[in-house]
Amino acid sequence: MDSDEEYLYDCDSGNESSGDDVGLDFDIEGDAESGSSKYRDTEDYPYEVLSTEDITRHMIDCIKEVNSVVNIPVTTTRILLNHFKWDKEKLMERFYDGDQEKLFSEAHVVSPFKATSKSPKKGEGLAVYHRPSRSAVLGKGDSLEGSPQDSGRVHSVLVKTSNGMEECEICFLNMPSAMMTGIECGHRFCTSCWTEYLTTKIIDEGMGQTISCAAHSCSILVDDHTVMRLIVDPKVKLKYQHLITKSFVECNRLLRWCPYPDCNYAIKVQYPDARPVMCKCRNVFCFNCGENWHDPVKCHLLRRWIKKCDDDSETSNWIAANTKECPKCKVTIEKDGGCNHMVCKNQSCKADFCWVCLGPWEPHGSSWYSCNRYDEDEAKQARDAQEKSRAALQRYLFYCNRYMNHMQSLKFEHKLYASVKEKMEEMQQHNMSWIEVQFLKKAVDILCECRQTLMFTYVFAYYLRKNNQSVIFEDNQKDVESATETLSEYLERDITQENLADIKQKVQDKYRYCDQRRRKLLEHVHEGYEKDWWEYSEP
Repeated sequence: MDSDEEYLYDCDSGNESSGDDVGLDFDIEGDAESGSSKYRDTEDYPYEVLSTEDITRHMIDCIKEVNSVVNIPVTTTRILLNHFKWDKEKLMERFYDGDQEKLFSEAHVVSPFKATSKSPKKGEGLAVYHRPSRSAVLGKGDSLEGSPQDSGRVHSVLVKTSNGMEECEICFLNMPSAMMTGIECGHRFCTSCWTEYLTTKIIDEGMGQTISCAAHSCSILVDDHTVMRLIVDPKVKLKYQHLITKSFVECNRLLRWCPYPDCNYAIKVQYPDARPVMCKCRNVFCFNCGENWHDPVKCHLLRRWIKKCDDDSETSNWIAANTKECPKCKVTIEKDGGCNHMVCKNQSCKADFCWVCLGPWEPHGSSWYSCNRYDEDEAKQARDAQEKSRAALQRYLFYCNRYMNHMQSLKFEHKLYASVKEKMEEMQQHNMSWIEVQFLKKAVDILCECRQTLMFTYVFAYYLRKNNQSVIFEDNQKDVESATETLSEYLERDITQENLADIKQKVQDKYRYCDQRRRKLLEHVHEGYEKDWWEYSEP
C-alpha cells in the first residue's frame, strides 16, 4: 500500500456531548489492538459493548479486511463500504461480479483503475474555469487542453500556465500552484476556499461521509485524507470525527448506539434481531428498534402504539364521540348546556338548529312538527358512526390508562431503591448481615421487571383479537398484576424489629412467585408466536 493511502484519523464518539478528542491513530497499515469488551450472552444472543476506541478499531478492521482483497486506495474503500452500509460481503460480491465502473460511479468516487492525468511540470499550473459566461484568456505560451461541451452547464477548462499560477474557481484569485489543492476528479481550488467550504459543510450542514467536490456539477466525494489535511480548526476536526463515527454506527446493521442520554457506547451483535441487550450504563433495550425492552409486544406493534399515543388520532375520536357539526357551515360544536336550541357562533353562519335532530329550529314550536319521532333510516348511519367512534375511544382509553399507570408506577419503583437502601442499613443494625438483607434489592429488581412487562402486555392486548389463547393470556396477566401489587405493598411497609422476620418471609415468597408468573406469561406469548396463535387488528 502506498504511503499516500495512510492517513491520521483521531476518532471520538459519535455522541458530541463527550467533547474530548481521544487521539487515536486511524492508521490502516498499523495493527489495531483488540481492546473491546468480551461478548456477553443473554439468553443465547451474544453481543458486544463497544467504546469509542473499539468502534474505531472495528471500522479499521472492516476497511483492512476489504482492502486486502480488492486492493484499492483506503479512502476509496471506506467510501464504498459506506455506500453499501458497511456490508463487506455485498461490496465484494458487487465488486467482482458487476460492472466496476458503474459501481464507482454510483458511489461517487473516481475509479482507481483509470489512468490519471499527468501532473503539471515544474513551473506550470492548471487553471480550471467553471464559468460558462466567461472564456479563458490564454497568454503567450499557454495551451488549451479542454473546452466547454455545452453552454447550459458549468464547465471545466484546464489551462496550463507558464508562470506557475492558477486561478481558484471559487474566489477567482490567481495563486501559485503550491497553494492549490485538488481531488481525484481534477477540480482544484485554493487551500483557503477548500477549508471554508469544508467547514461550512461540516459545521453548518452536519455532513461527514457525503461531502462532494466544491465544483458545481461534480458529485465526486471528498475523501477523509483530504478533509483531515485541509481542516486546521480542532473543533471542526472533532465535529467531522463525530459525524464519521456516528455514520459508521448508524449505517451498520450490526451496530446500534445505546439510546440512554449521554451514553457513548454502542452494541455490536453477530446478527440483528429483536432481542434485549444491556449496555455498560445498565440500560436494557431492544437491539432491533432501540426502544426499552418491550417483551411481549413486537417492535412493529410498539411503533404503531407510540405513534398512536403521539399523534392526534384520539383527539379526533373524542371529537367524533362528543361533538356535532353545524348543519349549515359544518363547524364543530360541543354542547355545554341543557337547552337543545343551538345558535352557531360562526359570524358568517349564525344558524338556528336543534341539537337533537340537527334540523332548523323554527318549526320546532309548530304543532305539526315533531322532533321526537325517530327516523331509523335517516339516523342509523350517523348513530352507528358516532357509537363506533365512542367505543373505539373507550377501548383505547382502557388500555392506555393501564399502560400509563404501570409506566408511572415503574418510575416510583425506581425511586424505591433509595428507600430500600435505608431499610437495608436499618436491618443491618438489627443484627442481620449484608448478605441477608440483599433480598430487598432483589425484590425491587423483580418488581421493576414485572412493572415493565405488564406495561407492554397492555399494548400487546390492545391489538390482540379475542380467541381461546387470548383468554389464557389475560388470566396470566391478571395473576402477575395482582402479585405485583402485593409485592409493591410489602416493600412500602415500615420495617421494625417486631415485624422484620415476617416481612422478610413474605417479600421473599412474593417476589419468587412474581418472577415465576411473569416468566410463565412470557413463555405462553412466545409459544403463541411459534404456533401462530395470535391474530392482530387495528381497532
